[in-house]
Amino acid sequence: MNRIQLFAFIIASCMAVIFCLCFTIGSDSGAVPIELESRINPNNASAAGLMLLPGVGPARAQAIISYREQFRQDGRGDLAFRDCNDLDNVKGIGPATARGMCKYLKFK
Repeated sequence: MNRIQLFAFIIASCMAVIFCLCFTIGSDSGAVPIELESRINPNNASAAGLMLLPGVGPARAQAIISYREQFRQDGRGDLAFRDCNDLDNVKGIGPATARGMCKYLKFK
């Protein structure tokens, strides 16, 4: 009887693994499209709002705010960030980080 139970346990375990793999592969990682209204505008977001972005902690949030304030003080306009590429100008943010944030941002 122990062999039959062991065989049944192995079969059940394999089936569970197969089901898990099917659901994992077939899903879209649970990604939910982000509505434009829920995106963050780096031109006017607070530090707390900026820290909601992936890869942005207190230091990067402050760097974004400092950059946009300096941009305005230099008389270069009101919008320091017109698209994701402009985030590359902020110290500590490179192209990869900017691309990772892009789908969470709005600029107008």
